[in-house]
Amino acid sequence: MNKRSKHLGSAGVFALSILAAQPAFAAGTASGTVITNTVTVDYQVSGIAQTSATASNPVTVDRKVNLTVAEVGTTTTQVSPGQANAVTAFTVTNLSNATLDFALTAAQASGGAGAHSNTDTFDVTNVRIFVDSNSNGAFDSGTDQQVTYLDELAADQSRTVFVVADVPISQTTGSVAAVSLTATAREGGGAASEGAALTQTNQSTANETDPTFVDTVFADGSGATDSARDAAFSARDDYTVLAAALTVLKASKVISDPLNGTTNPKAIPGATLEYCISVANAGGGATATAVNIVDPLPTNVSYDSTYGIFVNGSVTGGVCNADGTSGGNYNGTTKTITATLNDIAGGETRTLRFRAAIN
Repeated sequence: MNKRSKHLGSAGVFALSILAAQPAFAAGTASGTVITNTVTVDYQVSGIAQTSATASNPVTVDRKVNLTVAEVGTTTTQVSPGQANAVTAFTVTNLSNATLDFALTAAQASGGAGAHSNTDTFDVTNVRIFVDSNSNGAFDSGTDQQVTYLDELAADQSRTVFVVADVPISQTTGSVAAVSLTATAREGGGAASEGAALTQTNQSTANETDPTFVDTVFADGSGATDSARDAAFSARDDYTVLAAALTVLKASKVISDPLNGTTNPKAIPGATLEYCISVANAGGGATATAVNIVDPLPTNVSYDSTYGIFVNGSVTGGVCNADGTSGGNYNGTTKTITATLNDIAGGETRTLRFRAAIN
């Protein structure tokens, strides 16, 4: 390789590196851009150079309408019975080569498959759509704006959208509510104004007579609930309930009586009873928190303050153990026992014990 060719080779590598560094955008050249291609023809007459002849061809770039909607994350949204403002998130991306508005609709499945190898079994309520106004990726009630469309989404721009709903308190662990979000492209209608519906135009006939005419071509794929090339795209997510299933049992045993003492005692006036309240949370459920017990005593028994109240005890074989720690309160005016148990995880049982005398 001679010196000149070496220099050309270096320049070629440099040019390639510049090309490789350019970002790749899905939208491509903006709609309405005029691409002009000019050819120059040089020629001679009798060895004398003549004025070059040129010709130009303008091509106006048509509008390609394309978009995607994608669930944020890859797992179901875990919710609790009675939960308000349960949130599932989606990303809407404008893959068109023009700024557009996007109408948003949320729908619920009517049975059938959910989004994560599960089956839709119930409907959430009070379904609303919010845009991530502060772009922090998290739903902020009072900050994020409730919307029905995305306004002026530029080419290759994405926005996070939240579907927010309430969960009926009657739902049990494993119940699933499948929801979908559909975005439909519309004309860019200017700030704070939703544009008109888009119409796909003929992609060839108009350009034959008017090269400045901008056709509209739908190029979107099919989503979860929509078809290809319909200027819309949809994605599905779901809510899965994780509930706490508590079972409460109240048992009593005679500890002693005035005649027999602790030997085979009977429930006669003056006898001492021990009450045990056991609270069990079914396995596989959510942890139960703020477990408050209120137990008003009947008028024909009197609370034994010398023994006290014991909380967070255990059960063996369905029988309360003589354990736990001192806690709880007794209100003499209302004759009521109150206490708060520690959190009860799925599969766990906690107890409250106290004693009273038969009047």
